[in-house]
Amino acid sequence: MIYLRFTRKPLALWRQLLVVALTGIALLLTGCASTGGPAASVTQPPKNIIIMLADGAAPTQWDFGRYSSKVLRQQPFITTDVVFRQGTVGLLVTSPSDAYVVDSAAAGSAMATGFKVNNTAVSVTPDGKSVRTVMEAAKAKGKRTGLVTTATVYDATPAAFSIHAISRRDSQGLVDQYLAFEPDVLMGGGAEYFLPEGTPGGKRKDGKNVVAAFRAKGYEVVRNTAELNAATGAKLLGLFADEDMDFEIDRDPAKEPTTAEMATAALKTFSQNSPNGFVLLVENENVDTAGHANDAASLMRALWAFDDAVKVALDFQRRSPDTLVIVTGDHETGGFSPTYALKDLSTLSSKNRFYTGDEHLRMLERITMSLNMVKEKLGKKPSGEVLDDLLAQHFPGFRLDPDLRELILKQQTRERNFSYLPQNVLGRMVARQTGYYWGTSGHTPEPVLVGAIGPGAELFRGYQDNTDFGKHLLRLIDGK
Repeated sequence: MIYLRFTRKPLALWRQLLVVALTGIALLLTGCASTGGPAASVTQPPKNIIIMLADGAAPTQWDFGRYSSKVLRQQPFITTDVVFRQGTVGLLVTSPSDAYVVDSAAAGSAMATGFKVNNTAVSVTPDGKSVRTVMEAAKAKGKRTGLVTTATVYDATPAAFSIHAISRRDSQGLVDQYLAFEPDVLMGGGAEYFLPEGTPGGKRKDGKNVVAAFRAKGYEVVRNTAELNAATGAKLLGLFADEDMDFEIDRDPAKEPTTAEMATAALKTFSQNSPNGFVLLVENENVDTAGHANDAASLMRALWAFDDAVKVALDFQRRSPDTLVIVTGDHETGGFSPTYALKDLSTLSSKNRFYTGDEHLRMLERITMSLNMVKEKLGKKPSGEVLDDLLAQHFPGFRLDPDLRELILKQQTRERNFSYLPQNVLGRMVARQTGYYWGTSGHTPEPVLVGAIGPGAELFRGYQDNTDFGKHLLRLIDGK
């Protein structure tokens, strides 16, 4: 209680009023601070947790998804318009233990364990310790677990949230760990390390057929969209590509399901028998892959595909309000920077400038092939004729400047931080005519956004470290 004793001296009165005002502001700020961050209390932990992760996405990517969805699809972008607008919002610092810029393994490990690790390590700390992951904690609590990705299922993010390795490149060993760990749902690409050499697409050196081993443990195995939609099993293994699944712009819908279709199937599986709840990770890796390639058109469609899956998660949460839905990225990829630019180099006059707008977005919409697919079609020795045909057919309205054409045919890069060829050069072609520029072909240290809706969401508010994300998840799973 604050008492105010009035005095006849105006100056003294104003001083007392000022003290009251400042005290009130301090109390207000203290009250606001106490509602979020690590000290926030959770009255009832969630039964279910759905982690929606767009690998490589940071604030600029999310806003690009919002803008492009509004203009081209005439649809709201649920991630920004619902999750970030109505839910709890925070930022995560992304650095690993041994550098300033993180890779996906170290980023995912921090977010899954609460510990910093070195780049390329999978939930193994610098001193060689395998630290408890989110999925291990969930399984110990009797919760069901699921990992869904558009990458290989043993790629950095799904692996970091569940198992352990000194190096993310130990693909065969990671698959063996999945077989031992037995997540209830495992879906994505990467069939090659489930199958032995000598079988179509197989790369295993030990002769084992791990698909058969999963089936022997009671898993329903699905290999295409129709089989996924018809699946009824309580445990599900979905392998839809030998390597990574395709970009939306290249995807064959009969062979490869969307991120939303995989999320729907996973939630259907969990709805059958999950008395203690579940923890599900749904990752769209194509956001990151498009960033590495500097492919704005593929990025746009990857963001839409991810957002469609967020809708699925929120629909489930509305029916099951004891579910926490979290939407986030793990780091930023590509230094994505839409901007205004000069039309050409004839003059620096502002009259020669264009501002990125709807017309340039519609140019991206007309692109019908990913830059990674262009690389595949060009082969190891690019020819000018094949290049011209691909551009004419799949990049209508774009012109390839002579300096960029020379770089592609000679297989040379412009800068040391652009190492994906010819994708980064073609990305520069698109940028010069649309304003969708990129700063690198790698990752950047830009903090990533976190949005959360449901019980426990308040823990993720504010400016935090990526290890805090993991600590919060483990706390919610442990029920503390």
